[in-house]
Amino acid sequence: MNDAKRQPLRQSRRSEAYDSFTEHLLARNIRPGQFISQRELVEITGMPLGAIRELIPRLETDGLITTVPQRGMQVAHIDLDLVRNAFQLRIFLELEAARIFTVQASDEMLASLRKEHEDVLKAAESGITTELLEHAQNVDWSLHDRIIDALDNEIISKIYKVNSVKIRLIRQERFRLTENLLQDVMTDHLAIIAAFETRDPEQAATSLRQHLENARGRALGLGDR
Repeated sequence: MNDAKRQPLRQSRRSEAYDSFTEHLLARNIRPGQFISQRELVEITGMPLGAIRELIPRLETDGLITTVPQRGMQVAHIDLDLVRNAFQLRIFLELEAARIFTVQASDEMLASLRKEHEDVLKAAESGITTELLEHAQNVDWSLHDRIIDALDNEIISKIYKVNSVKIRLIRQERFRLTENLLQDVMTDHLAIIAAFETRDPEQAATSLRQHLENARGRALGLGDR
């Protein structure tokens, strides 16, 4: 195989290895702060050693692992700096994206978003189960993902994706969507959706900022909201 054909294959393998690493990280098969070897990554991800070696520089660049002298590779650990930095970036990205989404989103998209959230609240009236909490968490993430995806900007999407992994790790370590939080989060989202429906970009940004600051406060241990 010549170099021209080999390059796309290597890129695909690196991308697959990255996705496998983040999936196992979010599934808690790899833990924040854990020291881990290349061989262990091969066993966990099922990827060949060559792909893991090519993956490591990207993980270091994205801040998902660091190399500690004389100790090896350490998975990113959750501390106050990470919380502050990840949420600051999130606010920068999502507020402007929300302003644009307010103007560009179709009525059908907004109706679909509203129904998803109202369905969660309606189901909660019959009792909050583990399955409902998992579904509600997916609905929560989906709203934010759609706001960014609607920009159709590959550079922003890549930055958001890396930061999103960190945000989700923070959620796992610092706070999870619980029975007590479900209604608050869905209500926050419905306020954002209402601003989208009125086509008011600044109100959408204001509602989203409040929601993100609520989440940042929970991650920093500043309150239930």
